[in-house]
Amino acid sequence: MPEPITDIGGVLIPSANPVFLTVVGVHIVFGLTCVVAGAITVLSPKQAGRHPKYGKVYFWSLAALFATATGLAVVRWAEDYHLFILGALAFAFAYFGRIARRQLWRGWARLHMTGMGGSYILTLTAFLVDNGKFLPVWRDLPPLALWFVPSVIGLPILAYNLLRHPLVTVRRG
Repeated sequence: MPEPITDIGGVLIPSANPVFLTVVGVHIVFGLTCVVAGAITVLSPKQAGRHPKYGKVYFWSLAALFATATGLAVVRWAEDYHLFILGALAFAFAYFGRIARRQLWRGWARLHMTGMGGSYILTLTAFLVDNGKFLPVWRDLPPLALWFVPSVIGLPILAYNLLRHPLVTVRRG
């Protein structure tokens, strides 16, 4: 017998279980928090204040997002294992970037940017792979494109910053 499906605004959720739906709701809140906090962090001056404040919000929201993603993937492993892998990589990148900055490793600025930038790209990739088929414009793209659009946009921006950002060029010169 097929599992019941819940339709929320045209988004089909493969369960009617209230616990599963609650975890999905919490997961969505953490995901939105990650996207907004990550964008604010990236666009903020790299100094005390907004950047570290929203960076911390991004990191801890991502930790919670990964926890809920893990729970959701375990319940539907065959369908969602790839989302678990993306989530694990996103959190690992963020953890690496955070530790590089906190412990001031040699070359910490590049390591921090690579870790956090890679994390944000992976987080957006997971979002699009899972939800792109429900979103205007994105649903018209071939499914494989949803795997690559965040990297095609994000990696050149990251590369530019790894070469040109003042935190990198000051230390290099």
